Amino acid sequence: MLKHTLLMPLLFLGLIFNAQTTVVDVVVNSEDHTTLEAAVVAADLAGTLSGDGPFTVFAPTDAAFDALPAGTVDALLMDPAGDLTDILLYHVLGAEVMSGDLAPTQTVATLNGDSITVTVDMDMVSINGVAMVIAADVAADNGVVHVIDAVLLPPADPTVADIITDSQDHTVLAALLDSTGLDETLAGEGPFTVFAPTDAAFDLIDPLELIDILQDNDLLTSILTYHVAGSAVMSGDLSDGQIITTVNGADVTISIMDGTVMVNEATVIIADHEGSNGVVHVIDVVLFPPAPNPATVVDIIVDSPDHNLLELAVGAAGLVDALSGEGPFTVFAPTDAAFTALVASLDITADELLALESLSDILKYHVVGAAALSTDLSDGQLLTTLEGSDVEISIDMGVMVNDANVVEADLVADNGVVHVIDMVLSLPSGVDQVALADLFNVFPNPTTDVLRWNGVAVDRIRVIDTQGRVRLETTNAVGSLDLSSLENGVFMVVIEAEGQRAVKSVLKR
Repeated sequence: MLKHTLLMPLLFLGLIFNAQTTVVDVVVNSEDHTTLEAAVVAADLAGTLSGDGPFTVFAPTDAAFDALPAGTVDALLMDPAGDLTDILLYHVLGAEVMSGDLAPTQTVATLNGDSITVTVDMDMVSINGVAMVIAADVAADNGVVHVIDAVLLPPADPTVADIITDSQDHTVLAALLDSTGLDETLAGEGPFTVFAPTDAAFDLIDPLELIDILQDNDLLTSILTYHVAGSAVMSGDLSDGQIITTVNGADVTISIMDGTVMVNEATVIIADHEGSNGVVHVIDVVLFPPAPNPATVVDIIVDSPDHNLLELAVGAAGLVDALSGEGPFTVFAPTDAAFTALVASLDITADELLALESLSDILKYHVVGAAALSTDLSDGQLLTTLEGSDVEISIDMGVMVNDANVVEADLVADNGVVHVIDMVLSLPSGVDQVALADLFNVFPNPTTDVLRWNGVAVDRIRVIDTQGRVRLETTNAVGSLDLSSLENGVFMVVIEAEGQRAVKSVLKR
């Protein structure tokens, strides 16, 4: 009986000495690590850190967690699948490193994939220069715990701005982003895709042109933003012919041939350098955005060296403001040579042409109140002009408007399109606008609903808005026309009678 009594304590002591102690047990049994214990449990890392290891754990105290900004710990514990796991694994090495094993300075990889720097100075050990080891070499069977006085925060993943700044091949791009303030934008939330020209790409630009660009901040910003898309597009997401809209507002076109990816005329030489807020693709040529559309069809005329007389005529007829409006308009624009031929055929001077009472009608006969690109035109198509008459399109041997050839098409503005023609269009024959206008009168003007007229029997009457659209049309009209279906505004009433045509301006209100 005595023998058995003596054996029981010995067996109990044997169980104690044979029990496995893990780094988790060290944390759990410490009065100074209750927050760390809660975090390890919340992140479901207790099982991992109770495994074979070996592990080295840098264990922040409760006071270290308390030093974080208010609410940080609670936020981490409520979202353990977020940053908490990454932060905890940043405190763990996949090897057992005792304090005596440390070199004066060494960088070691942690289980989250990042590295920490350990520095030993006069028996003082610091981690990343922010945390001090205050108790070292707390041994466990599967590793060792070193107590530290601050929480280690893993470095943030680099942004696309960081990737460019840290690249030895992008010093010019980095400097330009800094000078325009776009580096701060690209360090933001994103996501972004940056097509990043190398320093060698900038060397390909003519030095004088580059100086002009650098002296024009708006132009520089436009060029830089043409290299940025407002989404993260990996190379695997790209397809041949794909159109990507840049932050500049203009598009770039992707082409892929034999595994080579191009952005416009630039080749992607390094792809998929991924950052926290997007991705960087390195390219070998600087991209230049397409020139913006002129604001108005008038701007196209003014900027053209071949339309000086048309510019003068538009001004003399008082049509600059109208054609600078919202539109849209299609302008068939006779060249200076066309106007020169006209004045020669009429045996008048250019000044006399500009003084013609019919100049406004002549010019309006060259304008349609809609944007008609060349691809919208068809053979035999009739387009109603702002003058009220139609022009006819023919497409046999090139594009013609009545008898004029379109010599340059599709000069696009924000408010329409200009097609250059080689002849001034003549108003339809048989139209004596002065004679009919003298005979014809409309009333009341302004009107609220019904428009009446006197003087002649009308063969056809059309009501056209300021955009050149025919809003009402009737034939054999007698005496009046109901305008109540139209909105308030200015309309042109085109009257045809006895082989003549006249245009009256009417205000509906």
